[in-house]
Amino acid sequence: MKLTEKEKAARRAAFRSMVPAQKLDYLFTYYKWPILLALAALLILGSAVRRQLTKKEPVLYEGLVNVAAGPALEERLTAGFIAASGADGKKQEVYLYRDLYLSNDADTLNHRYAYASKVKVMGAIETQKLDVVLLNREGYELFSRAGYLSELRSFLSGGGPALLSAAEPLLVTGEVVVEDNAIKWELNEAEEHTVVTRSEENALELTALPMIRSAGFGEPIYLGVIANTPRGEAAAQYLEYLLEETE
Repeated sequence: MKLTEKEKAARRAAFRSMVPAQKLDYLFTYYKWPILLALAALLILGSAVRRQLTKKEPVLYEGLVNVAAGPALEERLTAGFIAASGADGKKQEVYLYRDLYLSNDADTLNHRYAYASKVKVMGAIETQKLDVVLLNREGYELFSRAGYLSELRSFLSGGGPALLSAAEPLLVTGEVVVEDNAIKWELNEAEEHTVVTRSEENALELTALPMIRSAGFGEPIYLGVIANTPRGEAAAQYLEYLLEETE
């Protein structure tokens, strides 16, 4: 029901005569939902503004595949590179994909996790949000055979002769699948399963590097550069940082 001007004036006068506690009770009773909705909107807006102001821009995306790096190594792989490159650590970062697990021999318990990791890796590569990967031997062989990794000798040459000279002793050769008729063979459209491969120098074995050795891995550790990375210059700088990093 619409109030008359006289009734509105009477309510205003009654409100002014209330003590503070009564005014608060009155406002909460009659305007509770508008107040709560306004507060919720302010909280959402404030949270969005805060996220935007504190959001960091990735200068490089790195994946840890079948490798569990401790806090100390993660710090050197991420913040260490940002500091060494002179980038602003408050605004830029190395984005790290942790806990990626890939295997052709995953048991029943790990099969779903391996499948989820594979989907995540493929999605990151497709959207060009994966630049370098740190892998164990099995992970390296899977990435190599899938053709995910750059041929490193030519990639390193683009970073200058000093980078190639420092990295050359660490180059390793992997098998890349060029042609595989597995689907036709499984559908009985081919008489035999044939796989055509080629060899490429597409990773560095980092096991002997100080920061990797000090992490205490019990197996060889490799680093590869994703073939379709749009951040090739940053990836080259990252390799240079790893090769120069000392204890």
